Amino acid sequence: MYQQVKEYWKNLIEEQLHQIAQEKGVDASLVRAAGELAVNTTPSPDMGDLAFPLFPFAKVLRTSPQNIAQEIVKRLKEVEGVSPDSLLPSGPYLNVFIDIPQLARSLRESVCAEGDEYGHTDLFEGKRMMVEFSCPNTNKPLHLGHLRNDAIGESISHILKANKAEVEKVNLINNRGIHICKSMLAYQKFSEGETPESSGIKGDHLVGKYYVRYAAWEKEDPSALIQAQQMLRKWEEGDEEVMDLWNRMNRWTIEGIEETYRKTGVSFDSYYYESDTYTLGKDTILKGLEDGIFYRAEDSSIWIDLEDIKLDKKVLLRKDGTSLYLTQDIGTAIQRHEKWPFDSLIYVVASEQAYHFKVLFHVLAKLGYQWAGNLYHLSYGMVNLPEGKMKSREGTVVDADDLIASLTAMAKDEIIAKNREKEVGDIDDVSEKIARGALNYYLLQPSPTKDMIFNPAESISFNGNTGPYLQYMGARISSMLAKWEVMKDEYGDVPFEPSLLSVQDERELIKMIALWPSLVAQAAREYNPSIITSFLYDLSRTFSRYYHDHAVLKGESRELIVARVALVTMVLQVLKNAYALVGIPFLESM
Repeated sequence: MYQQVKEYWKNLIEEQLHQIAQEKGVDASLVRAAGELAVNTTPSPDMGDLAFPLFPFAKVLRTSPQNIAQEIVKRLKEVEGVSPDSLLPSGPYLNVFIDIPQLARSLRESVCAEGDEYGHTDLFEGKRMMVEFSCPNTNKPLHLGHLRNDAIGESISHILKANKAEVEKVNLINNRGIHICKSMLAYQKFSEGETPESSGIKGDHLVGKYYVRYAAWEKEDPSALIQAQQMLRKWEEGDEEVMDLWNRMNRWTIEGIEETYRKTGVSFDSYYYESDTYTLGKDTILKGLEDGIFYRAEDSSIWIDLEDIKLDKKVLLRKDGTSLYLTQDIGTAIQRHEKWPFDSLIYVVASEQAYHFKVLFHVLAKLGYQWAGNLYHLSYGMVNLPEGKMKSREGTVVDADDLIASLTAMAKDEIIAKNREKEVGDIDDVSEKIARGALNYYLLQPSPTKDMIFNPAESISFNGNTGPYLQYMGARISSMLAKWEVMKDEYGDVPFEPSLLSVQDERELIKMIALWPSLVAQAAREYNPSIITSFLYDLSRTFSRYYHDHAVLKGESRELIVARVALVTMVLQVLKNAYALVGIPFLESM
């Protein structure tokens, strides 16, 4: 809606620019070459709502941008439907005041009609988009770094769906290799047969316990690594005893990880397992060798020269014919496209793997796969603690389950401290939802590429730029509208008069509601959930200021009450729609 208003004014002003050029005998192509007409916001509401900088056109039109602004205003005043009061030349800018009452009336119709889908766009209609994320190892439970990956992957999937993409969420479980054997070997030597049932320890935590135990043992016994390598060879040979232990420990880990997924609201459409995919890609590499795309070294290993992307060479098959992660990823990508022909595939993986994906995409392109140009590495930064980096082998990571439990307990304590037990109803359920909102919002607040420091106590605060603050704003509006439900029959004959929404915060809220669809599209184009989180905080903060300064249900007139309730209802719907895109559960009471 807001985008349509911007486009309307942009088209009007561009038309005038071309008319001025024509009258001056200037070729219209030179005006287009000067650059696209930008649409900015003004630094102050009293200067208008939109600002169009005219600097780029001064040289082409052989006059100052101030003169261009004045001339366009003069011409637009003659255009039917344009109010002279909506135009304000401001130095080299032409500023425009939007017809807020008209916008509010249109918005009310759209928001009421579209409901939970208000803001959805057709940006990716007809596109099949695969998103790979999480991809845990089965030698340890999920930790804080996984939670950031999961939050980004889940949010991006929802954002793409909101832009009408058909989305397939996939998870590649890393369930084989030397690191898995290390946990298995330590369990075999030190566990005395304990199980999740006998120990009362969640399956993934039990397996992770022995990964940490292996790291300590390896420091004491130089033969530990050799024994782990021997176990890996037995696994590859299908040794019955090793396979039985591997299946058992994998099951424990995966069941535990899936429980964590349920707590955090994460789900997948398809699972892949490295034990099934690690042999993929070999035939493709050998075919590429035959076709002269790759070359064989003196030791019989197979390589690709990466000089054309300004990198060195890269091995694709070792001299003994075994594959690397890169080889497996080549084969897995091909298999996925054969199974579910995607238009694009987005890998949500930490920034430290940037080289890997640059090479992967290049190799697939060299092999002639047209879809390789639509592969994207959604790189995200590291998550650290205030006290420093986390290390899995040393057991110093922030465990996902422990963090969620801690945040849930803190939310529960806050509810009890405020004597809100009766109002919230099921205190355990509400506390879990507050914890999930706190976690997801904090993890998604920075843009994905940035490193971040996670502060649990700060994330769960009910004040400031946090998930619980946003949830509280939704609950506050819900409480107000519940009171309106009781009294609204008395106002049944009162029409909606958007012209009464005249205070500055009302204008700002209307513009923000109108802006929402364009932000949903922007977040999808940029694969960036922080666009949504930033908007959520701005909308909540603006509403909080408005609610503090202006009565809604006790307005000066019946008409004003109806107008403000309509505005507040739209704000709540947009908040709920935004919550859904970034994993913040909506709460009617807190």
